[in-house]
Amino acid sequence: MSSALAKALSPTVRELRILCCQSGQASAGVRQFIQSAYPGIKKANPDLPVLVREANGTPARVFARFERGLEKHVDVDNLSVTDIERKVEELVSP
Repeated sequence: MSSALAKALSPTVRELRILCCQSGQASAGVRQFIQSAYPGIKKANPDLPVLVREANGTPARVFARFERGLEKHVDVDNLSVTDIERKVEELVSP
């Protein structure tokens, strides 16, 4: 896991939501990302809600909710764990 995600995220980040398919090949990288990155993110940000939502056929996406209700997302279908980490870092950076 990247060191940027293992550190405390900006206090403007209020929530991370990870959506993926529990069995689809396009979400394989996201499932690996969850297994490898989730513990580090929660350890560095214990009060940050990190929600994982799995549903059959759902395209893989990562959402970040910021203060004042602003939301941004990135599509991560068919990406490797490294590519997903880079996209999430870009998503949550101020």
